[in-house]
This record gives sequence, C-alpha cells and structure tokens, in this order.
Amino acid sequence: MALTSVVALASVVALVLADPAGALTAASGAAASGAAEVSLSWWQAAVLGVVEGVTEYLPISSTGHLLVASRLLGLPDEQGSAGLEAVNTYAIAIQFGAIVAVAGLFWRRFRDVLLGLVGRSEAGRHLLVILLIAFVPSALLGFLFDDAIESTLFGPWPIVAAWIVGGVAILVLERTGRIPSRRPAAGAPPDDATAARLGDGPGDDAPGRDPLLSITYRQAAVVGLAQCLALWPGTSRSLATILGALLVGVSVVAAVEFSFLLGFATLTAASGFKLVTSGDTLVEQFGVVTPLVGALFALVSAVLAIKWLVSYLERHDLTVFAWYRFAVAGLAVVLLLGGVI
Repeated sequence: MALTSVVALASVVALVLADPAGALTAASGAAASGAAEVSLSWWQAAVLGVVEGVTEYLPISSTGHLLVASRLLGLPDEQGSAGLEAVNTYAIAIQFGAIVAVAGLFWRRFRDVLLGLVGRSEAGRHLLVILLIAFVPSALLGFLFDDAIESTLFGPWPIVAAWIVGGVAILVLERTGRIPSRRPAAGAPPDDATAARLGDGPGDDAPGRDPLLSITYRQAAVVGLAQCLALWPGTSRSLATILGALLVGVSVVAAVEFSFLLGFATLTAASGFKLVTSGDTLVEQFGVVTPLVGALFALVSAVLAIKWLVSYLERHDLTVFAWYRFAVAGLAVVLLLGGVI
C-alpha cells in the first residue's frame, strides 16, 4: 500500500542512524572546503531511486519525499549551497527510471499513439490529442515560471503545507460525493479495460468503448489545468490529475491510467529539459554510473508501485492516501523542529 513509501523513507532514516558520519560526508565535506564538489555513493543513489520510483505515481508527492530523503542523507538543500544544482538535476534525471516503467507497462497504448500519429489508428489519434491537450498548460507554466516556483515554493514548509492540503482535498471531495468513495467489492473480477491497461488483454480501437478513450477534449483540458496545481511541490502530480479527472466524470479506471500516461509525457519533457540545461553539471559531480544506478532502482520500484496502485484502486478509494499524507507531513514537522532535516 502507500506505506511502501514509509519503508523507503524508513530505510533512509535507518542508514543515517546506522552511519551518520558516512551519510553526512557529502554535505559536511562541501561545507568545510567551500568547494562545489559533492559526492553521492551508490547506496545513496539507490535509496533516492527507490524513493522516486515508489512515490512518483502514487498520489503522495515524489518531490516532497525526495527532499526529505535528500536532507536525511546530508545532501545540499539550501539555495546557493555547493552542489545543489547537481543534486536537483540528479533528482530529475532518475525520473527516467519511472518513465521507462510506464513505457514498458503501457506499451500497447504507446504503440496505438504511434499508429495514430501516422493515421493508422483512430484510438491512437484520439489518445494522442487528449494527452497533448492535458500536457500543454503545466508545460507552459513550468517553462515560464520554473525559477520563481523553485525559489519560493521548493522548501520543506511549503511541501508540508501541500501534503496537508492534498489530504484534506481527498477527504472533502470523497465525503461530499464529488468523487467516488467506494470501489467494487473485494473478489470482483477486473474488467477488460483493466487487463488491457497492463498489456494483458485486448484493447479497443474506437473511442467510446474503452474508458480511457471516452475522455473528451474538455475533460482532458480540465485535467491539464489540474496538473498545474502540481507545480506547487508536495501537491503530487498524480493526485492533481486523478482528482481533476474524477471531478469531471472520468471513471477511476480511466483517471488512473490517464494520469500515468500524462505523467510519462510530463516527466519526459521535464527530465529532458533539465538534462539539456544542467546535464553537464550532473556528470561533472556524479559521473554517469551513479545516476544510472538511481534510475535502475527507480524503474524497478516504479513498476511495483504502479501495479499495486492499479490493483488497489479497483477495490478501494483514495482515503488511505489522505491519511498517509497527514502522517508524512507530521513526521516531516517533527524532523524539522528537531533539527534533523
């Protein structure tokens, strides 16, 4: 369940407690020398990869978890600190592991999109169009205001606030009936669309039959506007897009899958842009192997997280994620007030 992310963060805490000197070597070394050189061991890369993979597609915010994990590992976090740009670029670069996870699990959808691009699949063309409609708003805002957002909202307290706000939004929307609060009874067999999502069943090639392909242009636009809310770190891109889809009448099945596919497009663009602009800094600081280690761990953990979420939401609502967000926000507050992070 969502508590798998607790395991990821707990592993960071355990490592820090077991070897605090080793965990804090990078930050203390940089502070002592004043140089921009920051080291990242393979196990730190692996831990951050697991945190990224587990939390990227769950509605709990990968950005928030990565910030807490990075601070627990003693990595640079203050604006202007040595090595911060490299650490931020690394956090974006390992998203490629999560990107590949979606590409592998939903390869039939991407095949249809490619066929639609060349006019050989009506379903693929429709999916391509709704993804583009949903992608544009946050891509445009992110491009225009990336620096402003990073300087004003990318910090522990704004993230804690976003965790709490997101949890409240889930509970309010469910308890007022704005989004579904019940899933099919346990033991109910998955429908054909569920099987098709993960490549285990036949897909439809005409909009209107497949729940995902029933998403209209207007609904896609609303989801795209909702994704803009995720520019506030800690909100969770997955939460914003899933809730946005549910609020305009998209089924839970289609909302979750559309969130995954839209995430593929959004993360690919964000990661590619960051690597083009700051990739040289990443390689200078951490080389090539360390980021690849993080991406590999992100890939494996993202596959497991996606499969679990698909199965879980077939029979449950989003309530557990609301309570999880409150819990992790509380933990972050304790760590902040205690001076641990």
